[in-house]
Amino acid sequence: MKSIKLFIALSLILSLRTAIAQEDKMKQVMEDVFQERDNNIFTIRLFDALTGDPVLGADVMIENIGNFVSDSAGRIMFPKQPDGLIKAIFKKSGYISALLNIDVAAETIMKNRYYLSPSLNIDQFRVVLSWDQRPEDLDAHFMKSNSYHISYRNTRVLNDGTGQLDRDDMDGYGPETITVDQLDANAEYTFFVYNYSSKVNPSAPPISSSKATVWVYGNNKLLNVFYIPTSISGDTWQVFKIVQGQVVPIQQ
Repeated sequence: MKSIKLFIALSLILSLRTAIAQEDKMKQVMEDVFQERDNNIFTIRLFDALTGDPVLGADVMIENIGNFVSDSAGRIMFPKQPDGLIKAIFKKSGYISALLNIDVAAETIMKNRYYLSPSLNIDQFRVVLSWDQRPEDLDAHFMKSNSYHISYRNTRVLNDGTGQLDRDDMDGYGPETITVDQLDANAEYTFFVYNYSSKVNPSAPPISSSKATVWVYGNNKLLNVFYIPTSISGDTWQVFKIVQGQVVPIQQ
């Protein structure tokens, strides 16, 4: 009886935390929408890929627009721009520098949240998954052939150095982040994304509408960025393999 009560209490706490996180994210979305509509200002937000916290004091150089520094909410605001792809360079001590592609279509930013990786040791490998508000729960999966499978079911493995799911997100946007201390050059790995929302709710939006993005880091630099194709059917996005130490995209 006590174990049942404890399980119910923990479930209620988790549900409450998820609801609060969803509300906070929606407040941010509405703030950005009002800035864009009322003041003709675009907003991008920078977050830590391990903690999900805003990144303060980051330098961002936006091509042909100017240089900016993120505030305590991780925000950078700049004048509204015409449709097209805007390139920006992110830099901050303790983080891996990255090129950010800001996609403007129908006079709005299609995706304005970016999750940046803290610095890595030279042998470490990291994958960061982000997506849009819905579906709420996408899951990152990283598998070593004939060995381990890192996901929300098995968040930490020790039989091949140390690999772990650093952050599991269930309320939209992400990030979900996986870090592996060292890859086996002779092994093959696979990374894929599963739409868990569809498992618990058959009417959940398809994974193809999620605007999911996968950032791949290794050698303490950004190696690849993958964007989900809108033509995917089913609930799984097969993103890439690692073969002989090289990241190989999986053709859809």
